Amino acid sequence: MPDVLKSFDFLLLPCRDNAGPDHWQSHWQAALPNMTRVEQDDWVSPKLGPWAARLDEYISRARRPVVLIAHSLGTSLIMHWAQTADTSRIAGAFMVAPSDRGPADIWPEAATSGFAPMVLEPLPFPAMVLASRDDSYVAFDRAEVFASAWRAALVDMGQAGHMGNAADLGLWPAGLIHLGAFLGTLTRPS
Repeated sequence: MPDVLKSFDFLLLPCRDNAGPDHWQSHWQAALPNMTRVEQDDWVSPKLGPWAARLDEYISRARRPVVLIAHSLGTSLIMHWAQTADTSRIAGAFMVAPSDRGPADIWPEAATSGFAPMVLEPLPFPAMVLASRDDSYVAFDRAEVFASAWRAALVDMGQAGHMGNAADLGLWPAGLIHLGAFLGTLTRPS
């Protein structure tokens, strides 16, 4: 395992309905021993409060600085959680396919579950957003607005869809390349 990967603990924040066995997050978790999925009690109808509390628990157990790796609803968790949490142990956030929690949200329970509206405030740690031009959960111009508001680097993934369970990306080498580039920008512990 490259040294940069040994410098951090990685917490995976999947989309609603979790990341199935063929999802890139599941492949990354199987390949890298310091990647842990932040489990929650209800993947079908998640609630922000309990999932954020669970994230705090996982962070408290980390041995190294933490990099959050989120997909879809996991990105919504990060933006809300970061507004009130102790983020001092977070080295950065790698956010793939942020889904829009705005008026066109296809998940009607988003607001009552605590994930809406979108928070358009700077994140208190470095971040990278990977967005697709044909993602059915967010228009690319909205993803640009999110990345700018969060002060995150934006990567245009072209026509890559939602990059989730249905995409069957396997280990997703392109994603790993971007993760490696992002990790290279972070301050590593000495």
